Amino acid sequence: MPKFLLQSTYTVDGLKGLINDGGTKRAKVVQQTIEASGGQLESIHFSFAERDTYVLCELPDHKTAAGVAIAIRAAGGLDTRITPVLTAEEVDEATRVNANYQPPGR
Repeated sequence: MPKFLLQSTYTVDGLKGLINDGGTKRAKVVQQTIEASGGQLESIHFSFAERDTYVLCELPDHKTAAGVAIAIRAAGGLDTRITPVLTAEEVDEATRVNANYQPPGR
């Protein structure tokens, strides 16, 4: 199953919800959302960086990943971005793909 990194920043309303619910409850909600979408949560981390949360998970496909991100953003508590990520083995496979590419100007 493909892996994805969800990076989120809380809105003001989302922060109020986090204060009310706590991190453990929010982590369970994230896990339930991913599992209900046919995926598996690998890890969730809260941060004081550019983003407030980082979630690494597996989801069945890109369409499902987009649907999860859209549902989260539409709910209004988080501004979420989702990024497909590759394992080292997948990068190895990618480097063996014969792509016939010509750079600009050549």
